[in-house]
Amino acid sequence: MSFEEIEHTADRAFRVTGRDMAGLLQNAAYAMQALDGPRAAREPSATQQIEVEGVDRESLLVNWLNEILYLEQAYQVVCEQFHIDELKDHRLRARVETRECDGSYMHIKAVTFHNLKIRETSEGLGAEVVLDV
Repeated sequence: MSFEEIEHTADRAFRVTGRDMAGLLQNAAYAMQALDGPRAAREPSATQQIEVEGVDRESLLVNWLNEILYLEQAYQVVCEQFHIDELKDHRLRARVETRECDGSYMHIKAVTFHNLKIRETSEGLGAEVVLDV
């Protein structure tokens, strides 16, 4: 995975890269999961199909990560695998593999727009994401 946690005064944050937008979205989802800490996962639950839109790349990234948080909180699951099936015009369709969990360790409240800007890098794309905890 291409991410690293970075210092933030009040919340948690990470820097993420991806070869392209799909890679950035996937790596950001894995980064968020890593920062959220371990949770007791049980048997496989389901593969959820999700669709997310944004008005630009940044809003698509925030909406994608917030949708993952919603799945976890609403259905008491941990999201483990992320497959981008279609990405076009700031809209994505994806499959998220989940496992049931007890829900006792969910501390991320939301993904924010604070200083968020997706930029071109030597590896493709990069962004810094701040999580409200």
